[in-house]
Amino acid sequence: MTEKITPFHIAIPVHNLDECRTFYREILGCEEGRSSDHWVDFNLFGHQLVIHYKPKSQEELYTNPVDGKNVPVPHYGVVLPWQVFESFEKDLKEKGVDFIIEPYVRFKGEVGEQATMFFLDPAGNALEFKAFKDMGQLFAK
Repeated sequence: MTEKITPFHIAIPVHNLDECRTFYREILGCEEGRSSDHWVDFNLFGHQLVIHYKPKSQEELYTNPVDGKNVPVPHYGVVLPWQVFESFEKDLKEKGVDFIIEPYVRFKGEVGEQATMFFLDPAGNALEFKAFKDMGQLFAK
């Protein structure tokens, strides 16, 4: 399929709008867009991310095993070019981000080989950023 990729839109719940607003703007480097006192739009690598206020719930983090790691479910993120992933990883480490799964190469030498990393935002939402040296491997079986 050779369709042009279009930006996705995702809206996520946060119980601490101000803290998450700072995290997405200052830690992840997202440009802030429109906002109100209950939500904020961000440009997340060209995609529209919206944080919406929702009172805190008592949900626990759920995980599934993938490549010997406990991957949080649900999670969201962006597939980045390899060099962007590397510089983003370095920037996050310099800013003291606490990783759930430290950056590493998953499925090394296999179909779907990819760099990946997982961390939480201040509201406990799990994020995964990944990269492929060969973007043709994104959906490879």
